[in-house]
Parts: sequence; structure tokens; C-alpha cells
Amino acid sequence: MYRQSMNRREMACWVSMVVLLATGILGTGASRAVAAEAEANSYLLAEQPEDAAEVIATREDAKDQQEAVVVGRIGGRANPWLKGAAAFSIADRSLTPCNEIEGDTCKTPWDYCCEADLGKATALVMVVDGDGKLVKQDARELLGVKELDMVYVVGKVKRDKAGNITLLASKLFVPETEKEATP
Repeated sequence: MYRQSMNRREMACWVSMVVLLATGILGTGASRAVAAEAEANSYLLAEQPEDAAEVIATREDAKDQQEAVVVGRIGGRANPWLKGAAAFSIADRSLTPCNEIEGDTCKTPWDYCCEADLGKATALVMVVDGDGKLVKQDARELLGVKELDMVYVVGKVKRDKAGNITLLASKLFVPETEKEATP
């Protein structure tokens, strides 16, 4: 009889430890999810910025280190994402992705492969933290974006000698309709 009650006590302790351990693990996972959402929200704007320039106009007119608001669609390459970082390419909204061309069955419509002068209509977006360092998290996970989503980018223009621009983004806006749409 004593041995059975000991087993019950041991079992109760075991169950209690498992429950506490599971609660701790789940709590940690939940707090990580909350922290990840908070980080994403720190880069996302609640409202669409006004006076956004198109990618082509920004490439033509913006000076190095100039503050800018630029709008474009994620794409311009078959793989517009930079692995392990919150960075991606965008294309000017005047371009037509392949999925909007009647009869085109391109598997990567966001690469704009039918466009003749694509290089002059694209820009690289790099999401940077408060210290100006690239955020080391996949943009799709951090911001909830995908190919062909429209994005408004607020940040500084970095121009190279070849005339290409990188947008060092401190804030972004993704319209809700874009988050729900699928390419």
C-alpha cells in the first residue's frame, strides 16, 4: 500500500514537472512569436505614405543619401529575395508582369522577363535597423510579403557608380489588398 501511494506521488510530481516544463517551453515560443511580430511592426507603417515616387523616376532623379519614398512591386528577378536578410528587388509599377499578359504561362511572372529595359526600372530594397545595419531575417517572414506585392519604401537612396540604386529602408507600407492577393 505504501509503495502504491509512493508511485502516485512520484507520478504526480512527474506530471507536474512535465506540465511546468511544457508551459515554460510554450511560453518561450509564444514570447518569441510576440517579439518577432513586434520587430516586424517596427518596420511597417500603418498608413500609406504620400507622394511616393516610382522606381524609374527615383533612379533618374534621386541623389545619393537623399531621403525618399518609393513605390514598386516585389520582383524584377526570378528570385527577388536576398537569402538570410530583409532585402529584395522591386520593379516600377509601369511594367507588366507575365501573369497579366494574356496567354503567357510564365512560372515566375514577377521576373518581368518580357520587359526590354528592366535594369532601368528596378531597385534593391534593404531593410535596415536604427543603426543602419541590414536586418538579418528573411523579408517574407519579417514583413509578410511575397512576389508581386506592392510596397511603399521609406528610406535613404544609396547610389553606385553604375547608376543603380539601393533603398535603405527604415519603414515600409504594404497595402492590405497586396497581403491577401496571390500571384
